[in-house]
Amino acid sequence: MLTDTETIAAIATPPGKGGIGVVRVSGPLTQDICHSLFSKTPVPRQACLLPFYDEDGELLDRGIAIYFEAPHSYTGEDVLELQAHGGPVLLELLLQRIINLGARIARPGEFTERAFLNEKMDLTQAEAVVDLIESSSAQAARAAARSLDGSFSKVVDELQQQLTGLRTYIEAALDFPEEEIDFLSDAELGERMNILQQRVATVNTTLRSGRILKDGIAVVILGSPNAGKSSLLNRLAGRDTAIVTEIAGTTRDVLREHIHIDGMPLHIIDTAGLRDSADVIEQEGVRRAWREVEQADHVLLVVDDRSGVTEADKKIIDTVPDGKRLDVIHNKIDLSGKPAQLLREQQTTHIWLSLKTGEGVEQLLSFLKESVGYEQTAENSLLARRRHITALQHVARHIENAALQLAQRAGELAAEELRLAQQSLSELTGEFRSDDLLGEIFSGFCIGK
Repeated sequence: MLTDTETIAAIATPPGKGGIGVVRVSGPLTQDICHSLFSKTPVPRQACLLPFYDEDGELLDRGIAIYFEAPHSYTGEDVLELQAHGGPVLLELLLQRIINLGARIARPGEFTERAFLNEKMDLTQAEAVVDLIESSSAQAARAAARSLDGSFSKVVDELQQQLTGLRTYIEAALDFPEEEIDFLSDAELGERMNILQQRVATVNTTLRSGRILKDGIAVVILGSPNAGKSSLLNRLAGRDTAIVTEIAGTTRDVLREHIHIDGMPLHIIDTAGLRDSADVIEQEGVRRAWREVEQADHVLLVVDDRSGVTEADKKIIDTVPDGKRLDVIHNKIDLSGKPAQLLREQQTTHIWLSLKTGEGVEQLLSFLKESVGYEQTAENSLLARRRHITALQHVARHIENAALQLAQRAGELAAEELRLAQQSLSELTGEFRSDDLLGEIFSGFCIGK
């Protein structure tokens, strides 16, 4: 728990004019500030219409004051929220008045950081606060709300309990080596280890989907000039973002669109047609295209189905770095006469469609969702960050190592691997943490939250 903290204050509403603006205060001087502003401490947890006075006793505004007495507040400290008229000058005057009374300007995310340090929420819930604010779709907002409500924390707690049970069993067997029964060879122990591994794998899958829901995927469109790259961008975006002409080399720079497919964020990058050119501007466009490929999650190569995959297209395929997901879009089936279809090969999927008529486009959209494991209807989806996935990967590795050690009757080593797995889980909720981690997480919050 925090003790002897400074009192902090901030404007909690976005910059600009509005009907209402909120100034938030938290810390030990909150009651004194109440008395200075309106000559009394409001009844806790009741909205009161009160005048707000400056240091000379002149009226600044009349608005709503809500006082929360510790520990029954967002931060776990005494908290005051002032709802005033939402003019920037007025809110700055109120904030400056509070600063003059002994508070200081809050750092980004400091209110939520205090809530975490005062055990009002764990670290996954704290992160869900900013994820909820920054949600770019209804699905992402609902997933963040579930994490804020403790769904993610509950999953982690269940894994911790399973790990604790296994460690207890193994360490008890180690504590009584004189027993004739080999507890480490117990079939039930192996079964429990398998169940735990499967559960961690399931959670990992859920988190990967959650990360897609939060960050989306970056899809780079490649192809020779005039194959239909810009037409694909326009189809996916649902509007004419890129100029489309019969003139090869129309697109010379990188174009970006951010869209959603049934709630899945998609960052589409259209690039210049890839060909050898003496035009220095076109050369720069090609260079930028390959730079985008390096950062992409998924590459779509658009080809003209009348000519199929040409030698130039094969050269593009060979140049795409190993490990990048690349699939081929066969465009202009309205001219080639082929039907819309999808063909899966070992590493590449081919999709035939017409960007002019729209035939086959729905199949492409379904494929993009499927290719990254996105499920629109997953009711248990949880918004995830990279650190969550990394931590769960560490947990899975330690549990796998524990299973291997157990198979070799190395009980001490198995127990140590399970302890390390528990430590990685504790990093998720903040039970085990570093100050650097907290600084990185809360620095991404807005001031006043």
